[in-house]
Amino acid sequence: MSKTFIAPSILSANFADMGAEIRRMQDAGADWIHCDVMDGIFVPNITFGPKMIKDIRKVTDLVLDVHLMITEPIRYIPQFADAGADYITIQVESTDKVEETLLAIKERGCKCGAVISPDTPVEVLRKYLPLCDMALVMSVHPGFGGQKFIENSVAKLEELKKLRDEINPNCIIEIDGGITEDNVQKVRAAGAEAIVAGSAIFGSKDPAKTIANMKL
Repeated sequence: MSKTFIAPSILSANFADMGAEIRRMQDAGADWIHCDVMDGIFVPNITFGPKMIKDIRKVTDLVLDVHLMITEPIRYIPQFADAGADYITIQVESTDKVEETLLAIKERGCKCGAVISPDTPVEVLRKYLPLCDMALVMSVHPGFGGQKFIENSVAKLEELKKLRDEINPNCIIEIDGGITEDNVQKVRAAGAEAIVAGSAIFGSKDPAKTIANMKL
């Protein structure tokens, strides 16, 4: 099995003490920090903007994996890139300028990724995979943390892995939504290499043990 990257999602962090929360995840062995940006339009929740990314960048050298769940994300690529994002991923459903947006991310020196929601077929990613450094399967409906894992996401990962291996073997496959110690092995076996988990890690009594178990 290939290397696994564990990316705690700060959606489940204590926003009143974000610096300490990021350091806690770093000390626990996290590989990346996953940052869900929501605008209240594409999804019904609102989280934070580029300043949060900029402030997090000051307290960690970990990879910042910024997932834009916003309408027409191309408008904000420069701000998130300048704030210190390493990866910027966009929802394919959020814009009719997916390819243009992916290229804009690369032009700003970041790695780019395309994301599909649970109701979007994997085949939609085919035309974008040549550009992508990462492809993300949402295993819950985007917008809120703490949701239950959608079981058919495993089959979607398997389909995506075949497509990825055929088109762009260097593209990382990421999974996000409802991931726990109980289901992480099956999503990894299906092809997931980057694992986003929020409440399972931030809510753990021993985050270091949880992260280690997710990598087993």
